Amino acid sequence: MTRFVHDEFAKDYLEELLKPYGEVKSSEKVSGEIKEIDVLFTPSAQQNSNIELLGILGRFAEFPAILEPFRNAASGDEICDCLQKLLEVKAGLRRDAKANKTKLQDSNIPKLWVLTPTASPAILSSFNVNQKSGWLPGIYFLGDALRTAIVAIHQLPQIPETLWLRILGRGSVQSQAIVELSALPLNHPYKQATLELVYNLRENLRINQNLESDDRELIMRLEPLYQQDRERAKKEGKEEGQQDLIIRLLNRRFGEIDAVLIERIRGLSIEQLEGLVEALLDFSVVADLEAWLNQQA
Repeated sequence: MTRFVHDEFAKDYLEELLKPYGEVKSSEKVSGEIKEIDVLFTPSAQQNSNIELLGILGRFAEFPAILEPFRNAASGDEICDCLQKLLEVKAGLRRDAKANKTKLQDSNIPKLWVLTPTASPAILSSFNVNQKSGWLPGIYFLGDALRTAIVAIHQLPQIPETLWLRILGRGSVQSQAIVELSALPLNHPYKQATLELVYNLRENLRINQNLESDDRELIMRLEPLYQQDRERAKKEGKEEGQQDLIIRLLNRRFGEIDAVLIERIRGLSIEQLEGLVEALLDFSVVADLEAWLNQQA
């Protein structure tokens, strides 16, 4: 049951990160014996430069991609199943190209990225993998014709470029990634959406009785972060409500006030807003408001 919860989190998470950059299909069925691709990604024709913020995951998304995340270490048979899905997709593209009397371009064939939390030397050597120049440790490529790489998440270096992959790791690797995620600036484009998905994972795990130690530790790691985030959201909601009230009062008293003054009011702390509410009674002209704001700077 918990494995299913993590699988759903991984698919939702990858879809959330990649949807600004192209078409994302999760649980995409392929022909032959019924199998599902976890995430099939097709990049937009015009790529957004923000994709660089996703680091290595962004590099994966520069081309059509099949992403197969595993909660537990992927076995040899499971990796072979992923390869079979890739070959089925390629065969389908070849059939379409033949029907349309066009040539299938290599750049239109997806690359397969098997995302496994750990990978033993025996598993890696059984696929005769190699590491490529220009790629980080932990990313192992099969022969070029197979268009496949195994990503051993526990071997990825702890740097910002790998953060969005390490979120899908296990144990201390995932915990450290969550710490780094929480430390990102509030205005980071992927921070809040990712935190909400992680909190949703936390809630789904909490309803399970028989949790693995990794999952119990994850819940404990997320608890203070979740409470802290909710307190901040409440405070921001209170601040926004007070800002709106003050702006309405000022507009009623002095007519439509300048947009620059509104922006300065929205930059005040909750304590300063409370002080402004009291000071409002003493204002007779807009210049009084400007003088008060200058004192707060």
